[in-house]
Amino acid sequence: MQHRFPVSGGERASGHFRNTGYVVNKSKIYFDAAHAAGVMAVHGRSTAGRAFALGTGPLNNRPQAIDFVRCSYLGLDNHPVITAGAIEAIEAHRSLHWSCARTRLNFDLLAQLEATLSEMFSARVLTFSSVMLANLGAMPLLASGQLTGGKKPVCVFDHAAHISLAHHKPVVADETRVETIAHNDMEALERLCRQEPVVAYICDGVYSMGGHSPLKQLRQLQESYGLFLYVDDAHGISLFGRQGQGFARSQFPQELGDRTIIAASLGKGFGASGGILMLGTADQDALFRRYSVPHAFSAAANLAAVGAALASCEIHRSAELGLRQRRLAQRIDLFDRHIATAQRGNALPIRMIDIGSEAKAIATARELLDDGFYTSVTFFPTVAQGKSGIRVCITADHEVRDIDRLCDRIFEKVVGTTASRGARPSVP
Repeated sequence: MQHRFPVSGGERASGHFRNTGYVVNKSKIYFDAAHAAGVMAVHGRSTAGRAFALGTGPLNNRPQAIDFVRCSYLGLDNHPVITAGAIEAIEAHRSLHWSCARTRLNFDLLAQLEATLSEMFSARVLTFSSVMLANLGAMPLLASGQLTGGKKPVCVFDHAAHISLAHHKPVVADETRVETIAHNDMEALERLCRQEPVVAYICDGVYSMGGHSPLKQLRQLQESYGLFLYVDDAHGISLFGRQGQGFARSQFPQELGDRTIIAASLGKGFGASGGILMLGTADQDALFRRYSVPHAFSAAANLAAVGAALASCEIHRSAELGLRQRRLAQRIDLFDRHIATAQRGNALPIRMIDIGSEAKAIATARELLDDGFYTSVTFFPTVAQGKSGIRVCITADHEVRDIDRLCDRIFEKVVGTTASRGARPSVP
């Protein structure tokens, strides 16, 4: 999710990059209301496809709902091959976890996973327990100038950058100057590239609240000014490319080079667990293995995650990946023909239903859940105050009838938004 942490006077002027008290005080009422309505911190158990049983009691007594919240865009998180891979890895080592820093001892299967991912994505891939940890380890190294020839870059964050990136601004600011520009503002970025000797831009590939970064323009700035690009493609991985390289990686040349790093998730479209960094050079690989704090001073992902990821690699290198990518594209098109959103027409699986009022958005999410559809209600600090809405995550596993029914319910319950009705299509 995106999170907004406003500061008085602007980040650069005040030198502050957090206003946690303000965020808590302004958003607590919304969180309290969403929890009271039962639309946050929901418990359940998967049953079939995107269906799950709500609650924690006996399965036969629980209501069923269709999940439009999880980000397993290809529907791989319940795939039997992936769950079997997790079990097989644990059985092979008779262990779940080694409590040891990676600079000391590693599972042999982890080396196999990193080698396989490196070949698939044409990069030097390092794995982490999460994308948040991958970013945590990368930001100080980027800010220090170790990735830009010893010259500390001005680190420019997109205003909509995910909280797993924006959270590290104070650490980055301890090393170098930090700027935040408006979302996808390429003119502002180019001005900084012209003014400063070294600039690094930190952004998402696919944004969690919809939309994407303009990678073609970013690559042009990279070619013209030597711009360093750090792209978090957590929501774009697996959805594009013959082997699931992702939204960002599929738009770069065969070799990433020394001015691009791509972070990604193994727990969304990939269907397993963990995070990765795609690096372009052997020097970067050695640097991160020695000085990235989560890599050098913490343990690796557990064996279940490693085994699941290896099994997902098998799927990614088979014809099944293309079938699931095409099935997802069909379902996105189906939703778009029913509902016009700001994201309509892009090939990404996230759609936002703008509502505005926080109270109305929470009530709408509750009504949709009562109708058997669990969607994400979004409000400050995920989005700006007064800009609340409903996020719908479309997956390859959703049945046509369920998307049809969800769209019908949205039109029944959401009045006065920017959504508009489209023609009902035919999708296999």
